[in-house]
Formats: sequence, structure tokens, C-alpha cells
Amino acid sequence: MSPAVEELAFAKLNLILHIGRRRDDGLHPLSSVFASIELHDDVRVEEGEVDAVDCAGIDGPNLAGAAVAAFRERVPELPPLRVLIGKRIPVAAGLGGGSADAAAVLRAANRIAGGPLDAAALRELGAGLGSDVPSQIDPRHALVSGVGEVVEPVELPEFGALLVPQHPGLSTADVYAEFDRIGGGRRAVDLAALRSLTREMTLLPVLGNDLQPAALALRPELSAVLASLRGAGALGALVSGSGPTCFALFENRAAAEAAAARFDGALVTSLRRC
Repeated sequence: MSPAVEELAFAKLNLILHIGRRRDDGLHPLSSVFASIELHDDVRVEEGEVDAVDCAGIDGPNLAGAAVAAFRERVPELPPLRVLIGKRIPVAAGLGGGSADAAAVLRAANRIAGGPLDAAALRELGAGLGSDVPSQIDPRHALVSGVGEVVEPVELPEFGALLVPQHPGLSTADVYAEFDRIGGGRRAVDLAALRSLTREMTLLPVLGNDLQPAALALRPELSAVLASLRGAGALGALVSGSGPTCFALFENRAAAEAAAARFDGALVTSLRRC
């Protein structure tokens, strides 16, 4: 029996998220700057009697279980796996927690199976699970395009980040449905423009999230949270991904910690050194 494998599943922030119009297959092309942050779940994977996922607070199907099944389709000799997830990333929060967990499970399963798949093959498996999963196979800052399957590592400043989770969470599917209903979607997404911004480290003036209007339409109270974050001296504030978590960037972690006292349930973190 192989020893248990432990992985860290890091949350992400979309510092810029540009989304194209819905395609015939129901997916939306995107171009996004993903920032990997220090907030993470703890994922432990070990051989078991049957496949099982134990994640406190999560009932029903889990993307981590789908990751095990997807890996076994490619590598049938994979033994039954038990997955234990220690959640720190809020659920249905727009922070990519479920996707990060699934990517961590793919990495762990690959190690337990003896490493038969390379990173490209793992990203291909991840793309079948969700648009945020491929970028988390090697969790770091990245420029993400296509429908999430094209991942280019980038460098980002070490900003401090203040997260203000909201309850209940928001379904990504519901936010995209509202996005389509209100006529969201760019005629084209300009990957070259975002690549230039990351190289020049000029992100702050153009922080933006194309899903934010849809999230605010479903949860209007988020507008007040964003205004409060900007009033706390943030360099910029956005809804993260499909929401409903709001986040703000600060010059450093100490500045984020100083502002956190104004917000109930706030989480202080920072962009990773990666």
C-alpha cells in the first residue's frame, strides 16, 4: 500500500476577468489574470477500501470525487482512494476552492499511481472537470485563456489581500445565466493585452471582472461591501470570480490586516511568492 499523499490546494483571485460571448457548446471563452493566494485547503489522499471523499460541511457530490473518477478512467489500475479535505477556503465563494481541491486530488492520485501522467495530461483531465481546474495543477500566478485550459505562468507583485466572504454562496451556473441574460460577453477577448499588462506590472488601474455586474444583480448588497473596501484604503476592490466574496488588494499584508477590523468575518491573506 502506498503512503498517504498530502497536498495544499490554494485559492485564487481573478485580478482581471474578461469573458466572451457564450459559444454553441454553452461555454464562454475567457482571458484572465489568476493570482494564487496563501489561503488554502489541506488535502490528504490515501488508499482505502472504496473511493470516498470526507469534507466537513460539504454534502452531496464533490468535485474531488469526480477528479478521482476522471483519473481512474485514464489510469484504470489506480487503487480505491479515500480523500480527506480540511476546508479553509469558503464554499461557493468565487475563490476556486473546489477546483483547487480537485487539482490537488489529481496530483495526489498521480503520485500514488507512480507518476504515469505529466502536467499537460493532468491539465487535460482537469479541463473536463471545470474551467478553473487546469490552472491549479501547478498552482501559481497565471494568465488563463481558452475556456480555462490554456495556462501561462506570470509574475505578480506580493500584494496583501483582504477577503470578505458572503453567505450564502453563489452558484457559478446562476451567475453565468444572469451574465447571459443581461447581454454580457465581449465580441473577442484580447489575451495579448493582458499579457502586456502582467509584463509591465500595470494591473491596478485596470482591475476588472466581467462577471461582477451579474453577481451584483443577484446580490445587490455586495455594492456596499465594495464601497467599504475602497473606503478602507484599498488599491482596488472587486467581486472575486462568480462571487459572492469581495476582495481588496493592499500594498502589503500589514495594510490588509489594519483594514480587516472594519469587516466582520474578513480573511487576511497575500499573493503567494511563486
